[in-house]
Amino acid sequence: MLKTLHVLHTPDLLHVLASMGHGDEIALVDCNFPAASMAQRLVRLDGAPLTTALEACMQLLPLDTFVDDPAHRMMQVHAPEDIPEVQKECQRIIDKSEGRHVELQGLTREQFYDRARKAYAIVSTSEPRGYGCLLLKKGVIFS
Repeated sequence: MLKTLHVLHTPDLLHVLASMGHGDEIALVDCNFPAASMAQRLVRLDGAPLTTALEACMQLLPLDTFVDDPAHRMMQVHAPEDIPEVQKECQRIIDKSEGRHVELQGLTREQFYDRARKAYAIVSTSEPRGYGCLLLKKGVIFS
């Protein structure tokens, strides 16, 4: 363990977050998502709910301010306009971390799968609630 790091800041997660460049995307997904078959790079956070994994990532990951929509969520297939509670919780975490409202934009299941396949990495959580799937675009930190 290292000081000030979250318990989920595993060596694999730290390496992925540090290796990503500006504009790269990372997917954080629930336990039902086919992460192993889709990922270019897979980080497993077994036992972690999506919200806890998101908090750990957002401690380190700046969201892209050069694009209008740096954060996305998978929409429900049969109720695309309804936002599941897990996504509402994630919205609050993102807003708090960024110090501003960064709306999670909806993607259809197919659109999400296409983007996740191209993502720099997929972080697989043990989130049991359906539609616990997010895509985040890495920004820059100006010195």
